[in-house]
Amino acid sequence: MITRRQKRFYTIMALFAGLALTVSLVLYALSENIDLFYTPSEIINGKNETGIKPSIGQRLRIGGMVVEGSVKRDPDTLLVEFKVTDTGPEVTISYEGILPDLFREGQGIVANGHLIDSNTVEAFEVLAKHDEEYMPPELAEAMKGIKHVKPSENPALQGGQP
Repeated sequence: MITRRQKRFYTIMALFAGLALTVSLVLYALSENIDLFYTPSEIINGKNETGIKPSIGQRLRIGGMVVEGSVKRDPDTLLVEFKVTDTGPEVTISYEGILPDLFREGQGIVANGHLIDSNTVEAFEVLAKHDEEYMPPELAEAMKGIKHVKPSENPALQGGQP
């Protein structure tokens, strides 16, 4: 015969089990919507703290500077490929769509997309820096030591001789 105390215990255990199941399902569903920020060096070499590299097919956010002379546009479609770097290795970003007005070589960008292979990202969104002074803290930390020429100081953008 089940006593009143045992009934209460089983009820509480069932409630905890249901709550644990609900929380785990919600966390699993939300995990697919998390975009982790990576720099090109972290994609190639792994995160600084843990050494963990993103897996193929993982959704991520990458930030860096567009490499001079790396932008290649398909004349028949809106497909654009360009390389992004921080302090070392370069990562190729493939994007099909209209790029922001502020997008140009030597400019900082952030792209949201999926990792296709070890150094290629297929982006579904590209964001260009809107202010030449601002840089996300993660990117600023990774970019220490790289000289960034402001557009106002770049003679090539002013119509002068480089």
